[in-house]
Amino acid sequence: MNKEDILRKHREYLYPCVATYYQEPLVIARGKGQLIYDIDGREYLDFFGGIVTISAGHCNGEITEKIDRQTHTLQHASTLFPTEALVAMAERLAQITPGRLTKSFFTNSGTEADETAILSARLYTGSQEVIALRHGYSGRSALAMSLTGQASWRLGATAIPGIKHALSPYCYRCPLGKSYPDCEVACAKDIEELIQTSTSGRIAAFLAEPIQGIGGFITPPKEYFKIAVDIIRKYGGLFIADEVQTAWGRTGDTWFGIEHWEVVPDIITSAKGMANGVPVGMTVTTPEIADAFKGLSISTFGGNPVSMVAAKATIDFIAERNLLQNAKVVGDYFRARLDTLKDKHPLIGDVRGMGLMQALELVKDRNTKEPATAEMARMMEKTKARGLLIGKGGLRGNVIRMSPPLTISKADVDQAITILDQSFAEQ
Repeated sequence: MNKEDILRKHREYLYPCVATYYQEPLVIARGKGQLIYDIDGREYLDFFGGIVTISAGHCNGEITEKIDRQTHTLQHASTLFPTEALVAMAERLAQITPGRLTKSFFTNSGTEADETAILSARLYTGSQEVIALRHGYSGRSALAMSLTGQASWRLGATAIPGIKHALSPYCYRCPLGKSYPDCEVACAKDIEELIQTSTSGRIAAFLAEPIQGIGGFITPPKEYFKIAVDIIRKYGGLFIADEVQTAWGRTGDTWFGIEHWEVVPDIITSAKGMANGVPVGMTVTTPEIADAFKGLSISTFGGNPVSMVAAKATIDFIAERNLLQNAKVVGDYFRARLDTLKDKHPLIGDVRGMGLMQALELVKDRNTKEPATAEMARMMEKTKARGLLIGKGGLRGNVIRMSPPLTISKADVDQAITILDQSFAEQ
């Protein structure tokens, strides 16, 4: 099929809600490393990585070779049958998770991982109420959309009772009108009043992304999670770190983003970059919490041998190539260059993120902080025209999100910065 055929069939046979980027959707044909190519053969530097999913580069030969070998050995076995691939991945995960998180439940996606985590917390604590964050995103199921703190991603009403949304630690747009650090992290302390006034006083869990992904890479201050988690545990709740986007070295130096805040979660969920693009999700917790999940439960595709081999191969590749350190070094370089762009272009109101998870919030005026939503749409088109792919986020669609593969170099950053600079200059 040519481009026109694909776009026509996309309109004809897919749900209209399956959104695409750009005025003329980009039809991708192949990828290699940090580069992808459209159906006409044009090359693009991928600085979004399939929504924070390509950890080790597109079509990584070392990973795909292991996937191919497993596909020709055993392609499927449900959780009713133990396999070497399943237990090898579970063991490898237990070696890198913080604290005593050693028991895993594998699924197909981040949505399912969060569902499993909430159910685990409710079964363990005997409580039902859950605290989530405004601006957060948890997935597409009824429960996940109820946890999500953005109306545009919540289709229909909040269907699941017992979910309360705390203030987001969004320093650039503080919901309390304060400034860090003089605020003394009041957004975290407000969780206690939220529990006292909006719940039964005993909760099951607090679910939060270390960096809020679709929210626009909102990055909490260093004290936030220590304060918030102490309050949550005071009222009987567990802390679930939603690491769907922040895990696997993405934030630099550590396997999991939450480790930067020096807090050990009770449960971690993840997906996306875990298997370099192969569908997979995981929920990992302590033995006692896992033991509370009693009764019959299976997952037809959870722990699929091909997915497990892909995930372990990705983790091993990241470890062997020291990509956690590369994400730190190249990420710091990227951040410094983005800060320079901010000094040059008034359209950039805020630069935030960690490692190779960086964002620019665009505003019409730095004093009023009016979201530059239309300008963001133009930036998408201008960077695409110059061969750079970036992501979009934020409640108002005015945040550039960038999450390139962890394999990129400073030269790739220089190329991206040049294109961003040129595109901003045309606004």
